[in-house]
Amino acid sequence: METILRRERLIVGGCLAAMVVLAWLYLLHTKMTMPDMAMPGMVMVDLHEWGAADVFLLFVMWAVMMVAMMVPSAAPMILSFVTVNQRRQAAARPFAPVSIFILGYLAVWTAFSALATLAEWGLHQAALLSTTMTATSPALNGGLLIAAGVFQWTPLKRTCLTGCRSPLSFLMSEWRDGTAGAFLMGLRHGAFCAGCCWFLMALLFVAGVMNLLWVAVIALFVLAEKILPKGELLARVAGVALVIAGAAMIAHLF
Repeated sequence: METILRRERLIVGGCLAAMVVLAWLYLLHTKMTMPDMAMPGMVMVDLHEWGAADVFLLFVMWAVMMVAMMVPSAAPMILSFVTVNQRRQAAARPFAPVSIFILGYLAVWTAFSALATLAEWGLHQAALLSTTMTATSPALNGGLLIAAGVFQWTPLKRTCLTGCRSPLSFLMSEWRDGTAGAFLMGLRHGAFCAGCCWFLMALLFVAGVMNLLWVAVIALFVLAEKILPKGELLARVAGVALVIAGAAMIAHLF
């Protein structure tokens, strides 16, 4: 059974890695083909009218970006799911398909991508979005940084982060059998992850939605606060840094 378990974990881990690599390749391709009209030192507002096709492609970009950013941090939970599932099968107990669990998890981030797309479209309609997909209002950017920093200290953040950092505890308390149960567990875990990280994703409007360096930095930070022994402390220290950065940005307006 241990041999089968190792093989299944290897297969699932390889599939997750392939998903992340393909997502990053898509983002790199999109970045290379995007027109960038902004000159160094200038912030040029994107004034061209967006059609339905533009909004749909933006949604696809957000959805793929969430795969690139969130699947690595979800891997420990997914691999723990494989282990628990395999042991239940060996004991002739009902199990839940891991692929359905992953679909449930991704469904949450797909819904988040739709909301992020609407937010970005709203910024565009208000002429607050640059050609590099960055919010052009220093007050808005500073406010986002401060709000994200404060959020890092809230009970909601702490609860959701705890749920993400404890795979076995989550699976023991949330386990449901069958296909529907696997999808519901994926939704529940996705909700914990979204509750933990959604404000950090909003910072992409400050750094630039297609600034892949900052996409990678935020993804690595999300992974670190979930798997490092002092992840909760890291989250709070980052919160203080974000508040200071936001306050400094707003102070430059006066």
